Amino acid sequence: MQNDYKTINKALWNAKTDIHISSEFYNNEQFLAGKSSLNDIEIDLLGDVKGLKILHLQCHFGQDTISLTRMGANCVGIDISDKAIDYANKTAKELNIDAAFIACDLYDAPNYCNEKFDIVYTSYGTIGWLPDINKWAEVITNFLKPGGKLVFVEFHPVVWMFDENFENIPYRYFQDEAIVEVEEGTYAEKGADIKQKSISWNHGLAEVMTSLIDKGLHIDNFQEFDYSPYNCFNGCVEYEKGKFRIDKLGNKIPMIYSIVAMKQ
Repeated sequence: MQNDYKTINKALWNAKTDIHISSEFYNNEQFLAGKSSLNDIEIDLLGDVKGLKILHLQCHFGQDTISLTRMGANCVGIDISDKAIDYANKTAKELNIDAAFIACDLYDAPNYCNEKFDIVYTSYGTIGWLPDINKWAEVITNFLKPGGKLVFVEFHPVVWMFDENFENIPYRYFQDEAIVEVEEGTYAEKGADIKQKSISWNHGLAEVMTSLIDKGLHIDNFQEFDYSPYNCFNGCVEYEKGKFRIDKLGNKIPMIYSIVAMKQ
């Protein structure tokens, strides 16, 4: 089963794409009208991107990639879902946005793109779909120019230890074997009429940071946040505008972390 994870997860994200495009969660109507999809966390870490080349890994249907292009960056987005990439390319063309999108598995990306980038950017719900974080770090290093940086924002692995209602802890913090489940609905629309198999992995902080260091990257910035900028978990409350926590847990657990790592 684990060997089929690419096929299974590609089918999952193809099924999610149409639902996400039309969901209130992604607010695509306002995005198309010019609203940025980026949050303060990543905007602060990215800094001024005008004129920089950015590779956006696991870009879904391209909102962040296009938002970065609107900020003056030259962007390429990559995602395993061909349906999402088709929509991203269509959107970029309709908006007259000069962003390129490639449909491929992340580990295969160097076979589809031979450019070097000032920034590799990836965020929110990405590495859990990847079994090999060392290979992930290798791909990032391959694409970065000397002096370039990774900007990475992700849900904290502590969050993924809980069940969907945050009542029990059935999952291990450290990577073990693959987590094989059947997903019903989607984080963007809980009642959506989809039921798809998924294969994922939990990756602890030491695993992630060690993989980057071992590939020659220098970690310049590491932060943890006790909130999520997205209302994507069961039982969330918005305690400040754009900041969500699990109501029953309050500020007791980390929900997001970020890493900025430089290529020497």
